[in-house]
Amino acid sequence: MADKLDAAWAEAWLRNSAAVVAEHRKELIDLDRAIGDADHGENLDRGFSAVVAKLDESTPETPGACFKLAAMTLMSKVGGAAGPLFGTAYLRAATSVGDAAGLDAAQVAEALAAARDGIVARGKAEVGDKTMIDAWTPAVDAAREAAGAGAGPAEVLEAAAAAAQQGAEATDPLVARKGRASYLAERSAGHRDPGAASSALLLRAAADTAGGKDTAGEGGT
Repeated sequence: MADKLDAAWAEAWLRNSAAVVAEHRKELIDLDRAIGDADHGENLDRGFSAVVAKLDESTPETPGACFKLAAMTLMSKVGGAAGPLFGTAYLRAATSVGDAAGLDAAQVAEALAAARDGIVARGKAEVGDKTMIDAWTPAVDAAREAAGAGAGPAEVLEAAAAAAQQGAEATDPLVARKGRASYLAERSAGHRDPGAASSALLLRAAADTAGGKDTAGEGGT
């Protein structure tokens, strides 16, 4: 398995993300209908379709360039909270990795941390608020632990994806303290946060792409 993940991986991750979001579009809409405004799946599907269209027009030469393309596209094409939040995540990841041609395990872990920190800065949420941070923070912790233990970049992403899925599932019983779902108070309990669910899907796509797996068609949330 590769010691570093290059632009080809980053581009493939974004393309696979679009496929996974399209596959789980209705599921994300249904999750958001329960505690939000039912547009999360539609917005993300439109956004990642636009990212793929941009990739078809250009060939980013570094992972950071791929992340920046995704950031700019999502910010301009995705409505609601998802565009600014995911856009900021990709932009912070792009800044973290800079012009590096390939990302080693430590760089991958720190890119994920930068992405998470960008979401926190934009949304002001913390673990337990029933938001995407409940998926991202366990993912970052697992990624850093794996990188520190000598894992390769694909293994770091695998650890992050598994932790993100667990974190997303852990939002089910929580009472929302941030976002539109917080208006429901106790009624938000019993429903998975759609942002945490989509975050887990995107991180699973990253790991499967790095591991050479076909993400589309597999389970997620």
